[in-house]
Amino acid sequence: MGTGQTVAVYGAYGHTGRFVVAQLRERGFVPVLSGRDAGKLAALASASSGLDARPAAVGDPASLDRALAGAAAVINCAGPFATTAAPVIEAALRAGIPYVDVAAEIEANLDTFTHFTDRARAAGAVIVPAMAFYGGLGDLLVTAAMGDWTAADEAHVAYGLNSWHPTPGTRVAGAVSRQRRDGRRVRYANGRLEYVHDAMPALTWPFPDPMGPRDVLGEFTMADVVTVPSHLAVPEVRTYMTVEAARDLTAPDTPAPTAADEHGRSAQTFLVDAVVRRGGAERRAVARGRDIYAVTAPLAVEAVDRILTGRTRTAGVASAGEIFDAADFLRALSPHLSVDLRP
Repeated sequence: MGTGQTVAVYGAYGHTGRFVVAQLRERGFVPVLSGRDAGKLAALASASSGLDARPAAVGDPASLDRALAGAAAVINCAGPFATTAAPVIEAALRAGIPYVDVAAEIEANLDTFTHFTDRARAAGAVIVPAMAFYGGLGDLLVTAAMGDWTAADEAHVAYGLNSWHPTPGTRVAGAVSRQRRDGRRVRYANGRLEYVHDAMPALTWPFPDPMGPRDVLGEFTMADVVTVPSHLAVPEVRTYMTVEAARDLTAPDTPAPTAADEHGRSAQTFLVDAVVRRGGAERRAVARGRDIYAVTAPLAVEAVDRILTGRTRTAGVASAGEIFDAADFLRALSPHLSVDLRP
């Protein structure tokens, strides 16, 4: 448990940030609220029993330093991460504290590995990008499914979402990624990221019961193509998305998620099916749960708790599957997540 340690949350008033703040408090941490909008921070602090609010702008390093002062760690929930990740990481390095973010942006996560790996390793710092539903959960599932394998031919992560009501932050991050790709889409094949112009393939994925086979878009590429290859020898990493969820995401009039229970979670449900193959052998790990934004909070907070209590396997910039015991981490997420590990 947090035992009263303070954890700064950058982007605390955002949709995912609010779930993270609530989860930190539930785990015994004291959140420090931070972000760019002073008014929203003040309102959240007032509604949260007077938590400390510290406005900070990514273009103002001194304000970021004030926001992180005295904190044991920082969780960055503010997208687009192409804009926020590097400045908040720099502030975390200056403060000498661990950094965790919930970035789903492929290029932003790649930037973190590219620009901070050497510095973080030299400093003995811990930086964990994509500690979220996309990127972190898939990496944990693939790593757990691998078991004692040190390499595999292919890794597949199929996302069975019954719907996807994107937040404003998701839409902005998607627009930034599309701009960076110049109209192309991305996939991970032949041991590298490839940018292509062709259409995503349509196929049927055999999800486990009770979902069963569903139509999906293949090469619907998510942050797993950065996190998984960062530490596993897998030359082909492919991700898939149910057609109905992809349709929701791309439709401009799909509304943002709305609360459907006392915890603020939406009615969205998901099943994530991770399959690894080597030769003729196949291994699988499956996770089931509700609300992709809400479940990101226990993922990020569990990561912080493990970092601060020394339950890590490496330092530097590392994905979830590399720095944590993947199977143990996934089991610790109950009751937020139901996991079936069958390596």
